[in-house]
Amino acid sequence: VQLQASGGGLVQAGGSLKLSCVASGRAPSAYAMAWFRQAPGKEREFVAAITWDGSNSYHASAVMGRFTISRDNAKNTAYLQMNSLKPEDTAVYFCASGRITTATMRDRYAYEWWGQGTLVTVSS
Repeated sequence: VQLQASGGGLVQAGGSLKLSCVASGRAPSAYAMAWFRQAPGKEREFVAAITWDGSNSYHASAVMGRFTISRDNAKNTAYLQMNSLKPEDTAVYFCASGRITTATMRDRYAYEWWGQGTLVTVSS
């Protein structure tokens, strides 16, 4: 599975962005998809994940109520709608996919495939 993330950019605090992650390869819609982010000098952290059929989603507490993950399997695409952005949301955002269980949804080491990352910069 190959992943291509896009949609990052520069936005003012309080603004919105929508990230997209297009998956290609063998049966990409069969796998869970997730977003992680990595700020300069920090570890890569979990943002959100969604099951292969979209029936369940999970969000980090830092983004709950502001970010929403979704997917469209007909387009092999996952999305991350980001609202009420804050300067601390500034990071490179990575999409990931893999044969994930509920127990490992938040574990970056459980994911097999990663996109190249897209930079989100939130100015104050």
